[in-house]
Amino acid sequence: MKMGLRPGANLLRCVIALAVLSFLSFGGNAQTISAPSPSNPTQDYLVYVVCESADKIVLLRFGPGGLRIENETRTGLMPTDINGPHGIAVSPDKKYFYVAEGHGRPDGSAWKYETGSNKMVKYTSLGLFPATTDITPDGNFIYVANANFHGDMVPSSISVVATDQMIEIKRITTCTMPHGSRLNHAGTKHYSACMMDDMLVEIDTSKFAVDRYFMLAPGKEMGMTGTPYPASAGDASSDMKMGQMKMDHKPVCTPTWAQPSNDGSVVYVACNQTNDIVAIDTATWKMVRRFPAGTGVYNLAMTKDGRLIATNKRGQSVSVFDPVTGKELGRIPTKRKVVHGAVVTPDDHYAFISVEGVGSEPGTVEVIDLTTYKTAATIDVGSQAAGLDFWKTESSK
Repeated sequence: MKMGLRPGANLLRCVIALAVLSFLSFGGNAQTISAPSPSNPTQDYLVYVVCESADKIVLLRFGPGGLRIENETRTGLMPTDINGPHGIAVSPDKKYFYVAEGHGRPDGSAWKYETGSNKMVKYTSLGLFPATTDITPDGNFIYVANANFHGDMVPSSISVVATDQMIEIKRITTCTMPHGSRLNHAGTKHYSACMMDDMLVEIDTSKFAVDRYFMLAPGKEMGMTGTPYPASAGDASSDMKMGQMKMDHKPVCTPTWAQPSNDGSVVYVACNQTNDIVAIDTATWKMVRRFPAGTGVYNLAMTKDGRLIATNKRGQSVSVFDPVTGKELGRIPTKRKVVHGAVVTPDDHYAFISVEGVGSEPGTVEVIDLTTYKTAATIDVGSQAAGLDFWKTESSK
Protein backbone atom coordinates (compact mmCIF):
# COMPACT_ATOMS: atom_id res chain seq x y z
CA MET A 1 0.00 0.00 0.00
CA LYS A 2 1.29 3.43 -0.90
CA MET A 3 -0.21 6.62 0.39
CA GLY A 4 -0.67 9.94 -1.36
CA LEU A 5 -1.07 8.69 -4.94
CA ARG A 6 -4.13 10.84 -5.49
CA PRO A 7 -3.37 14.61 -5.73
CA GLY A 8 -5.23 17.38 -3.91
CA ALA A 9 -5.47 15.74 -0.49
CA ASN A 10 -6.51 18.05 2.32
CA LEU A 11 -4.71 18.47 5.64
CA LEU A 12 -6.66 15.67 7.33
CA ARG A 13 -5.71 13.26 4.58
CA CYS A 14 -2.05 14.19 4.89
CA VAL A 15 -2.08 13.66 8.66
CA ILE A 16 -3.79 10.28 8.35
CA ALA A 17 -1.53 9.23 5.48
CA LEU A 18 1.56 9.97 7.55
CA ALA A 19 0.10 8.10 10.50
CA VAL A 20 -0.69 5.01 8.44
CA LEU A 21 2.74 5.07 6.84
CA SER A 22 4.34 5.16 10.27
CA PHE A 23 2.44 2.00 11.14
CA LEU A 24 2.95 0.10 7.89
CA SER A 25 6.29 1.25 6.48
CA PHE A 26 9.37 -0.91 6.39
CA GLY A 27 12.04 -1.50 9.03
CA GLY A 28 13.35 -4.09 11.47
CA ASN A 29 15.40 -7.23 11.13
CA ALA A 30 14.25 -10.76 10.31
CA GLN A 31 15.22 -13.87 12.23
CA THR A 32 16.32 -17.01 10.42
CA ILE A 33 15.02 -20.41 11.50
CA SER A 34 17.41 -23.29 10.88
CA ALA A 35 15.92 -25.91 8.56
CA PRO A 36 16.99 -28.50 5.93
CA SER A 37 17.52 -27.50 2.31
CA PRO A 38 14.34 -27.00 0.23
CA SER A 39 13.04 -29.89 -1.85
CA ASN A 40 12.39 -29.54 -5.58
CA PRO A 41 8.82 -29.34 -6.91
CA THR A 42 7.53 -32.26 -9.00
CA GLN A 43 4.77 -30.35 -10.81
CA ASP A 44 4.06 -26.81 -11.96
CA TYR A 45 2.16 -24.32 -9.81
CA LEU A 46 0.53 -21.29 -11.47
CA VAL A 47 -0.15 -18.16 -9.43
CA TYR A 48 -1.44 -14.70 -10.35
CA VAL A 49 -0.05 -11.54 -8.72
CA VAL A 50 -1.01 -7.90 -9.30
CA CYS A 51 1.54 -5.07 -9.26
CA GLU A 52 -0.05 -1.96 -7.84
CA SER A 53 2.30 0.73 -9.14
CA ALA A 54 2.96 -0.96 -12.50
CA ASP A 55 -0.70 -1.70 -13.40
CA LYS A 56 0.28 -5.27 -14.26
CA ILE A 57 -1.29 -8.67 -13.78
CA VAL A 58 1.48 -11.28 -13.81
CA LEU A 59 1.03 -15.03 -14.15
CA LEU A 60 3.88 -17.00 -12.57
CA ARG A 61 4.86 -20.62 -13.16
CA PHE A 62 6.91 -22.49 -10.54
CA GLY A 63 8.07 -26.06 -11.03
CA PRO A 64 11.10 -28.30 -11.64
CA GLY A 65 12.29 -25.70 -14.15
CA GLY A 66 12.30 -22.95 -11.54
CA LEU A 67 10.17 -19.83 -11.14
CA ARG A 68 9.38 -17.74 -14.20
CA ILE A 69 6.90 -15.25 -15.62
CA GLU A 70 4.41 -17.08 -17.85
CA ASN A 71 2.76 -13.90 -19.12
CA GLU A 72 1.73 -10.44 -17.99
CA THR A 73 -1.11 -8.07 -18.84
CA ARG A 74 -1.64 -4.36 -18.31
CA THR A 75 -4.86 -3.47 -16.51
CA GLY A 76 -6.91 -0.33 -15.91
CA LEU A 77 -8.84 2.39 -17.70
CA MET A 78 -6.38 5.24 -17.27
CA PRO A 79 -3.43 4.98 -19.69
CA THR A 80 -1.30 7.72 -18.10
CA ASP A 81 -2.24 7.50 -14.40
CA ILE A 82 -1.71 4.70 -11.88
CA ASN A 83 -4.79 2.46 -11.72
CA GLY A 84 -3.55 0.59 -8.66
CA PRO A 85 -4.58 -3.10 -8.90
CA HIS A 86 -4.56 -4.29 -5.30
CA GLY A 87 -6.69 -7.41 -4.71
CA ILE A 88 -7.23 -10.53 -6.83
CA ALA A 89 -9.42 -13.64 -6.55
CA VAL A 90 -9.56 -16.70 -8.83
CA SER A 91 -12.99 -18.29 -9.30
CA PRO A 92 -13.58 -21.77 -7.82
CA ASP A 93 -14.04 -23.24 -11.31
CA LYS A 94 -10.65 -21.69 -12.31
CA LYS A 95 -12.17 -20.09 -15.45
CA TYR A 96 -11.99 -16.45 -14.32
CA PHE A 97 -10.16 -14.11 -12.01
CA TYR A 98 -11.25 -10.79 -10.54
CA VAL A 99 -9.08 -7.75 -9.83
CA ALA A 100 -9.88 -4.75 -7.60
CA GLU A 101 -8.32 -1.48 -8.74
CA GLY A 102 -7.93 1.37 -6.29
CA HIS A 103 -7.85 4.43 -8.53
CA GLY A 104 -10.33 5.93 -10.94
CA ARG A 105 -12.25 9.10 -11.68
CA PRO A 106 -13.32 9.30 -8.95
CA ASP A 107 -13.92 5.72 -7.77
CA GLY A 108 -12.09 2.43 -8.14
CA SER A 109 -13.39 -0.64 -9.93
CA ALA A 110 -13.49 -4.45 -10.15
CA TRP A 111 -12.49 -6.32 -13.32
CA LYS A 112 -13.34 -9.81 -14.59
CA TYR A 113 -10.78 -11.68 -16.72
CA GLU A 114 -10.55 -15.11 -18.31
CA THR A 115 -7.73 -17.20 -16.85
CA GLY A 116 -4.96 -18.25 -19.18
CA SER A 117 -5.79 -15.83 -22.00
CA ASN A 118 -6.15 -12.89 -19.54
CA LYS A 119 -8.95 -11.61 -21.78
CA MET A 120 -10.95 -8.84 -20.08
CA VAL A 121 -14.65 -9.72 -19.83
CA LYS A 122 -16.23 -6.80 -17.97
CA TYR A 123 -15.65 -4.26 -15.22
CA THR A 124 -17.77 -2.24 -12.81
CA SER A 125 -17.22 0.86 -10.69
CA LEU A 126 -17.10 0.45 -6.91
CA GLY A 127 -16.22 2.74 -3.98
CA LEU A 128 -13.11 4.63 -2.91
CA PHE A 129 -9.95 2.54 -3.29
CA PRO A 130 -11.25 -1.04 -3.63
CA ALA A 131 -8.56 -3.28 -2.17
CA THR A 132 -8.70 -6.83 -0.76
CA THR A 133 -10.98 -9.18 -2.70
CA ASP A 134 -12.48 -12.61 -2.00
CA ILE A 135 -14.99 -14.84 -3.81
CA THR A 136 -17.79 -17.04 -2.49
CA PRO A 137 -17.40 -20.85 -2.74
CA ASP A 138 -20.08 -21.01 -5.45
CA GLY A 139 -18.32 -18.29 -7.45
CA ASN A 140 -21.44 -16.13 -7.64
CA PHE A 141 -20.20 -13.09 -5.69
CA ILE A 142 -17.00 -11.23 -4.93
CA TYR A 143 -16.65 -9.17 -1.75
CA VAL A 144 -14.36 -6.15 -2.13
CA ALA A 145 -13.19 -3.87 0.70
CA ASN A 146 -13.48 -0.19 -0.29
CA ALA A 147 -10.49 0.74 1.85
CA ASN A 148 -10.62 4.50 1.09
CA PHE A 149 -6.91 4.85 1.93
CA HIS A 150 -6.73 8.46 0.74
CA GLY A 151 -10.13 9.82 1.75
CA ASP A 152 -11.60 11.39 4.87
CA MET A 153 -11.76 9.24 7.98
CA VAL A 154 -15.43 8.28 7.68
CA PRO A 155 -17.11 4.85 7.49
CA SER A 156 -16.50 3.05 4.22
CA SER A 157 -17.92 -0.21 2.91
CA ILE A 158 -17.71 -3.69 1.47
CA SER A 159 -19.00 -4.02 -2.10
CA VAL A 160 -20.82 -7.21 -3.10
CA VAL A 161 -20.60 -7.84 -6.85
CA ALA A 162 -22.53 -10.48 -8.82
CA THR A 163 -19.82 -12.09 -10.92
CA ASP A 164 -21.95 -13.21 -13.87
CA GLN A 165 -22.88 -9.71 -15.04
CA MET A 166 -20.39 -7.81 -12.86
CA ILE A 167 -23.10 -5.76 -11.16
CA GLU A 168 -22.64 -4.29 -7.68
CA ILE A 169 -25.73 -5.53 -5.87
CA LYS A 170 -24.97 -4.17 -2.41
CA ARG A 171 -22.60 -1.72 -0.74
CA ILE A 172 -22.52 -2.55 2.96
CA THR A 173 -21.33 0.20 5.31
CA THR A 174 -18.90 -1.30 7.80
CA CYS A 175 -16.19 0.90 9.31
CA THR A 176 -13.27 3.23 8.69
CA MET A 177 -10.67 1.93 6.21
CA PRO A 178 -11.82 -1.71 5.87
CA HIS A 179 -9.17 -4.19 4.70
CA GLY A 180 -8.47 -7.92 4.65
CA SER A 181 -11.72 -9.10 3.00
CA ARG A 182 -12.14 -12.82 3.68
CA LEU A 183 -15.02 -15.34 3.63
CA ASN A 184 -15.24 -18.49 5.73
CA HIS A 185 -15.04 -21.78 3.81
CA ALA A 186 -18.80 -22.24 3.93
CA GLY A 187 -19.35 -18.79 2.44
CA THR A 188 -21.84 -17.91 5.17
CA LYS A 189 -19.80 -15.19 6.89
CA HIS A 190 -17.54 -12.43 5.62
CA TYR A 191 -14.85 -10.78 7.75
CA SER A 192 -12.89 -7.57 7.36
CA ALA A 193 -10.59 -5.56 9.61
CA CYS A 194 -11.13 -1.85 10.32
CA MET A 195 -7.69 -0.26 10.26
CA MET A 196 -8.73 3.03 11.86
CA ASP A 197 -11.41 1.68 14.23
CA ASP A 198 -9.52 -1.27 15.79
CA MET A 199 -12.42 -3.54 14.90
CA LEU A 200 -13.27 -6.81 13.18
CA VAL A 201 -16.60 -6.75 11.32
CA GLU A 202 -18.69 -9.82 10.45
CA ILE A 203 -21.21 -9.80 7.58
CA ASP A 204 -24.00 -12.37 7.29
CA THR A 205 -23.87 -13.23 3.57
CA SER A 206 -27.47 -14.49 3.54
CA LYS A 207 -28.64 -11.00 4.53
CA PHE A 208 -25.90 -8.87 2.94
CA ALA A 209 -25.75 -7.05 6.26
CA VAL A 210 -23.38 -6.53 9.20
CA ASP A 211 -24.16 -9.06 11.92
CA ARG A 212 -21.52 -8.45 14.63
CA TYR A 213 -18.28 -6.61 15.34
CA PHE A 214 -15.39 -7.08 17.74
CA MET A 215 -13.24 -4.47 19.49
CA LEU A 216 -9.53 -5.37 19.20
CA ALA A 217 -7.53 -2.86 21.30
CA PRO A 218 -5.43 -4.63 23.97
CA GLY A 219 -7.26 -4.75 27.29
CA LYS A 220 -10.51 -3.63 25.65
CA GLU A 221 -11.38 -6.75 23.65
CA MET A 222 -15.15 -7.14 23.41
CA GLY A 223 -17.64 -8.74 21.03
CA MET A 224 -20.73 -6.74 20.05
CA THR A 225 -23.88 -7.51 18.07
CA GLY A 226 -25.36 -5.30 15.37
CA THR A 227 -23.53 -2.70 13.33
CA PRO A 228 -20.88 -0.28 14.68
CA TYR A 229 -22.35 2.63 12.70
CA PRO A 230 -25.95 3.81 12.29
CA ALA A 231 -27.90 3.49 9.07
CA SER A 232 -27.35 7.20 8.45
CA ALA A 233 -23.60 6.66 7.99
CA GLY A 234 -22.68 8.02 4.59
CA ASP A 235 -24.76 11.20 4.60
CA ALA A 236 -22.97 14.54 4.86
CA SER A 237 -23.92 15.52 8.42
CA SER A 238 -23.29 12.06 9.83
CA ASP A 239 -19.95 11.81 8.03
CA MET A 240 -18.85 15.19 9.43
CA LYS A 241 -19.58 14.10 12.99
CA MET A 242 -17.89 10.75 12.49
CA GLY A 243 -14.91 12.43 10.86
CA GLN A 244 -14.42 14.47 14.03
CA MET A 245 -14.68 11.30 16.10
CA LYS A 246 -11.94 9.70 13.96
CA MET A 247 -9.64 12.66 14.50
CA ASP A 248 -10.02 12.13 18.25
CA HIS A 249 -9.41 8.37 17.97
CA LYS A 250 -5.90 6.92 17.78
CA PRO A 251 -5.77 3.30 16.60
CA VAL A 252 -3.82 0.95 18.84
CA CYS A 253 -4.09 -2.43 17.13
CA THR A 254 -4.46 -1.11 13.54
CA PRO A 255 -5.80 -4.42 12.19
CA THR A 256 -4.97 -5.19 8.57
CA TRP A 257 -6.26 -8.72 7.95
CA ALA A 258 -8.94 -11.19 9.07
CA GLN A 259 -8.41 -14.88 8.36
CA PRO A 260 -11.05 -17.52 9.27
CA SER A 261 -9.81 -20.96 10.30
CA ASN A 262 -10.54 -23.89 8.01
CA ASP A 263 -13.68 -24.87 9.91
CA GLY A 264 -14.76 -21.27 10.57
CA SER A 265 -14.69 -21.69 14.34
CA VAL A 266 -11.96 -19.06 14.84
CA VAL A 267 -11.05 -15.82 13.09
CA TYR A 268 -7.45 -14.62 13.31
CA VAL A 269 -6.82 -10.87 13.07
CA ALA A 270 -3.42 -9.29 12.37
CA CYS A 271 -2.74 -6.24 14.56
CA ASN A 272 -0.13 -4.36 12.53
CA GLN A 273 0.75 -1.77 15.17
CA THR A 274 0.90 -3.97 18.27
CA ASN A 275 2.67 -6.78 16.36
CA ASP A 276 0.37 -9.55 17.51
CA ILE A 277 -2.49 -11.77 16.34
CA VAL A 278 -5.91 -11.96 17.99
CA ALA A 279 -7.88 -15.23 17.85
CA ILE A 280 -11.67 -14.85 18.20
CA ASP A 281 -14.09 -17.74 18.76
CA THR A 282 -16.98 -17.28 16.32
CA ALA A 283 -19.46 -19.28 18.43
CA THR A 284 -18.97 -17.35 21.69
CA TRP A 285 -17.73 -14.14 20.00
CA LYS A 286 -14.97 -13.90 22.58
CA MET A 287 -11.19 -13.65 22.34
CA VAL A 288 -9.56 -17.01 23.02
CA ARG A 289 -5.92 -15.91 22.76
CA ARG A 290 -3.62 -13.11 21.74
CA PHE A 291 -0.10 -14.10 20.72
CA PRO A 292 2.99 -12.19 19.57
CA ALA A 293 3.82 -11.99 15.86
CA GLY A 294 6.50 -10.43 13.68
CA THR A 295 7.11 -6.71 13.32
CA GLY A 296 4.26 -5.12 11.38
CA VAL A 297 2.30 -8.36 10.86
CA TYR A 298 0.13 -7.58 7.84
CA ASN A 299 -1.55 -10.35 5.81
CA LEU A 300 -2.52 -13.89 6.84
CA ALA A 301 -3.17 -17.19 5.06
CA MET A 302 -3.91 -20.69 6.32
CA THR A 303 -2.73 -24.11 5.21
CA LYS A 304 -5.14 -27.04 4.99
CA ASP A 305 -3.35 -28.66 7.93
CA GLY A 306 -4.06 -25.61 10.09
CA ARG A 307 -0.80 -23.63 10.10
CA LEU A 308 -1.07 -19.85 9.91
CA ILE A 309 1.15 -17.91 7.50
CA ALA A 310 1.82 -14.26 8.42
CA THR A 311 3.66 -11.63 6.40
CA ASN A 312 5.68 -9.17 8.49
CA LYS A 313 5.52 -5.91 6.57
CA ARG A 314 8.04 -4.00 8.65
CA GLY A 315 10.03 -7.08 9.64
CA GLN A 316 11.13 -8.13 6.14
CA SER A 317 10.10 -11.70 6.86
CA VAL A 318 7.35 -14.32 6.86
CA SER A 319 6.27 -16.28 9.94
CA VAL A 320 4.59 -19.67 10.22
CA PHE A 321 2.54 -20.32 13.37
CA ASP A 322 0.71 -23.08 15.14
CA PRO A 323 -2.28 -20.83 15.86
CA VAL A 324 -3.73 -23.16 18.51
CA THR A 325 -0.74 -22.60 20.77
CA GLY A 326 0.56 -19.36 19.26
CA LYS A 327 3.99 -20.96 18.77
CA GLU A 328 6.08 -19.62 15.89
CA LEU A 329 7.27 -22.62 13.89
CA GLY A 330 9.53 -20.72 11.53
CA ARG A 331 10.53 -17.26 10.37
CA ILE A 332 11.91 -16.78 6.87
CA PRO A 333 13.65 -13.56 5.76
CA THR A 334 12.64 -11.99 2.45
CA LYS A 335 14.83 -10.52 -0.26
CA ARG A 336 13.24 -7.06 -0.14
CA LYS A 337 11.32 -4.88 2.31
CA VAL A 338 7.57 -4.19 2.65
CA VAL A 339 6.23 -7.74 2.69
CA HIS A 340 2.62 -7.88 1.50
CA GLY A 341 0.48 -10.92 0.63
CA ALA A 342 0.50 -14.71 0.92
CA VAL A 343 -1.23 -17.64 -0.76
CA VAL A 344 -0.71 -21.35 -0.07
CA THR A 345 -0.70 -24.11 -2.68
CA PRO A 346 -3.52 -26.71 -2.28
CA ASP A 347 -1.02 -29.42 -1.28
CA ASP A 348 0.38 -27.26 1.57
CA HIS A 349 3.86 -27.58 0.07
CA TYR A 350 4.54 -23.94 -0.83
CA ALA A 351 3.54 -20.42 0.10
CA PHE A 352 3.85 -17.65 -2.51
CA ILE A 353 4.69 -14.28 -0.92
CA SER A 354 4.44 -10.85 -2.57
CA VAL A 355 6.93 -8.16 -1.55
CA GLU A 356 6.36 -4.55 -2.59
CA GLY A 357 9.93 -3.27 -2.49
CA VAL A 358 10.95 0.32 -1.75
CA GLY A 359 11.11 3.30 -4.11
CA SER A 360 12.31 2.31 -7.60
CA GLU A 361 12.88 -1.33 -6.63
CA PRO A 362 10.83 -3.95 -8.50
CA GLY A 363 8.29 -5.96 -6.62
CA THR A 364 9.22 -9.55 -5.79
CA VAL A 365 7.42 -12.85 -5.42
CA GLU A 366 9.14 -15.36 -3.16
CA VAL A 367 8.27 -19.04 -2.85
CA ILE A 368 8.66 -20.61 0.59
CA ASP A 369 8.93 -24.36 1.06
CA LEU A 370 6.56 -25.14 3.95
CA THR A 371 8.21 -28.48 4.66
CA THR A 372 11.59 -26.89 5.42
CA TYR A 373 10.78 -23.20 6.06
CA LYS A 374 13.35 -22.17 3.47
CA THR A 375 13.05 -19.91 0.43
CA ALA A 376 12.77 -22.09 -2.68
CA ALA A 377 12.75 -19.36 -5.36
CA THR A 378 12.39 -15.62 -5.95
CA ILE A 379 11.55 -13.52 -8.99
CA ASP A 380 11.22 -9.81 -9.72
CA VAL A 381 7.90 -8.57 -11.11
CA GLY A 382 6.35 -5.12 -11.54
CA SER A 383 6.71 -2.49 -8.83
CA GLN A 384 4.69 -2.83 -5.62
CA ALA A 385 3.63 -6.47 -5.88
CA ALA A 386 0.40 -6.74 -3.89
CA GLY A 387 -2.49 -9.23 -3.97
CA LEU A 388 -1.98 -12.74 -5.30
CA ASP A 389 -4.03 -15.90 -5.71
CA PHE A 390 -3.47 -19.50 -6.75
CA TRP A 391 -4.78 -20.65 -10.13
CA LYS A 392 -3.91 -24.33 -10.69
CA THR A 393 -1.32 -27.11 -10.78
CA GLU A 394 -0.41 -29.04 -13.90
CA SER A 395 2.23 -31.39 -15.21
CA SER A 396 5.59 -29.75 -15.58
CA LYS A 397 6.41 -28.08 -18.89
